[in-house]
Amino acid sequence: MKLHESVKPISYLKAHASELIRDISDNKNTIIITQNGEAKAIILDLESYEKMKDSLALLKMLAMSTKSKARGDYKPIKKAFSDIRYRIKEHH
Repeated sequence: MKLHESVKPISYLKAHASELIRDISDNKNTIIITQNGEAKAIILDLESYEKMKDSLALLKMLAMSTKSKARGDYKPIKKAFSDIRYRIKEHH
């Protein structure tokens, strides 16, 4: 679906909700909803939403690790795995 085809006014959503949901679910289309000519919301299928959330979480972890490294707040990999093994043994 081309971008201009994916922009729908809120009145269209109200009148065609089940059709839009079916199209979004079946074809993985994203719909932009407008109100008074201004983009206000995006509707996307659940799988795409979950993938996007996972991607954002990974990017956040990467940014956090980059900041930690810049502060010198990290361990050598051998020490990190040694600590993990120790914690596992403690809990068993």
